[in-house]
Amino acid sequence: MSRLSIALLGTCLCLASQGVLAQQGPRPTDPQIAHIAYTAGEIDIKAAELALKHSKNKEVRTFANDMVRDHTAVNEKALALVKKLNVKPEDNDTSRSLVQQADAKRKELEGLKGAAFDKAYAQNEVAFHQQVNGALQNTLIPSATNGELKDLLSTGLKIFQGHEQHAEHLVHDLATRSGAALQ
Repeated sequence: MSRLSIALLGTCLCLASQGVLAQQGPRPTDPQIAHIAYTAGEIDIKAAELALKHSKNKEVRTFANDMVRDHTAVNEKALALVKKLNVKPEDNDTSRSLVQQADAKRKELEGLKGAAFDKAYAQNEVAFHQQVNGALQNTLIPSATNGELKDLLSTGLKIFQGHEQHAEHLVHDLATRSGAALQ
């Protein structure tokens, strides 16, 4: 899988996790998809960096490091693709809404510590990946008109389905450990 695929998928994940693409309205254009993807990538990098700052849990930190790596690569590749396609990313209501919602979620997470933070972060990542995968299938891929972009998003969907499974395992492992600690 190419780094570009990973990068675009990573950024779309963040977008979907915020539920913004579930809103009804006109489908985004390729320039809007490019801006949404980049914005989502930046948001997800910040969320992962927050996890790296707050969590001491090895599994959470490993997951967060994976998200930083993948989304940084995605944004670099997304910018390269945008340049290659001579597309100027276009700000839009979805990207602005993503930033607003991400800021609110980040404030919520910043107020948590220890196991409560780890649990909330992991649960948010599951929800995020579920929504991103849905957004990729139902909005971003069907809306993309450029074949190369559409193929990249389709490949990314497969990667993000793996991220969703990883996040689900993380939630399960954290719940199992906290249950064992209570016994």
